[in-house]
Amino acid sequence: MDKIVYDYILVRYGELSTKGKNRNEFIRKLVNNVKFALKEHPKLTYDHTYDRMFIRLHDEDEEIICKKLQKCFGISSFSLALRVNSDIDQISDMTLNLMMEHVGTFKIETRRHDKLFPLKSDDVNRYVAGNILNKTELKVDVHKPDHRVIIEIRKDFSYIMAKTFSGAKGYPVGIGGKAMLMLSGGIDSPVAGYLTMKRGVALECIHYASLPYTSTAALDKVYRLVNKLCMYQGKIKVHVVNFTKLQLAIYENCDESYAITIMRRMMYRIAERIALNNKCLALASGESIGQVASQTLESLYVINEPINIPVLRPLISFDKLEIIDIAKQIDTYDISIEPFEDCCTIFTPLRPVIKPNVNKAKAQELRFDYQTLLEECIDTIHVEEISYKEEELF
Repeated sequence: MDKIVYDYILVRYGELSTKGKNRNEFIRKLVNNVKFALKEHPKLTYDHTYDRMFIRLHDEDEEIICKKLQKCFGISSFSLALRVNSDIDQISDMTLNLMMEHVGTFKIETRRHDKLFPLKSDDVNRYVAGNILNKTELKVDVHKPDHRVIIEIRKDFSYIMAKTFSGAKGYPVGIGGKAMLMLSGGIDSPVAGYLTMKRGVALECIHYASLPYTSTAALDKVYRLVNKLCMYQGKIKVHVVNFTKLQLAIYENCDESYAITIMRRMMYRIAERIALNNKCLALASGESIGQVASQTLESLYVINEPINIPVLRPLISFDKLEIIDIAKQIDTYDISIEPFEDCCTIFTPLRPVIKPNVNKAKAQELRFDYQTLLEECIDTIHVEEISYKEEELF
């Protein structure tokens, strides 16, 4: 028989079901994000209800569409679907056609959204399964079937599905405002960015470069990491800070043990300014308690002290192996471990303070004119907007 050609994708919303009066706003955002992610497929058409989105394929490549949908936050799951009139015989015949290409065991699960449909869900299950049992060698297994067929019955049309994919879950990117991600070239910060987007927060990124101590290859690496994050957002603006003069001044004027603490305080000051100038409501970082000296609770308190903007730290309780697992999942790990140093690693002191004192940090900052250097950093920022590319050309 001919290969089954699916004509629809049925999309199930993620946590949107908990949003109450805000539900419509979340659905609109999700629909817009999905259309943006699939903008290279103009033949697709869309419809949505309070609990589902229906994408009509119009002969577009279903495999490519599914891969892109799996990167859209706000989707719980989605299924390739065949649409028929809400008539029991049409439903049964189409389900039989779908199952003719399969062997083994199956289970029918009917969801009757149209309560006026003349048969109850269990009756539909028995009717459709009986037709399949009579005309194929398939067997029913309601506990561990090889093939699970979902039938959704709605007022005018019904949808028959045997291929279901897990979605990215979370909230649609942008529904929760925007944050400035402090992005190094390491493993942690791209994962923090991914998890921040998963909660519906859009990103811009800030990166600190210390040329010539850091290389152009290190910056290229950052752009490629951003490209990976763009799979979930489409495009991301990157603010590259020329940090060399300020970083050298820190190491020339401050105690070596406090150098990392002071450097992080300066980074946070700059990031706050850039965030507010670009309508970001928070910073985001890849810090995890205790992972390095600058990430003890005492250090985080001192580093946070100069700023007023909230800092999102989605990795705060993760261990390194958990972070690495996510980095591999989102395909940033291999880029992150490339041996190009960033400004946080090139001047690492031998004995950084683990429990810094905020008054000591402030006193050391008074040893040099950091305000002028901060302004110079801000005035010379280079901005690059990265749009997702299948082939990384940076």
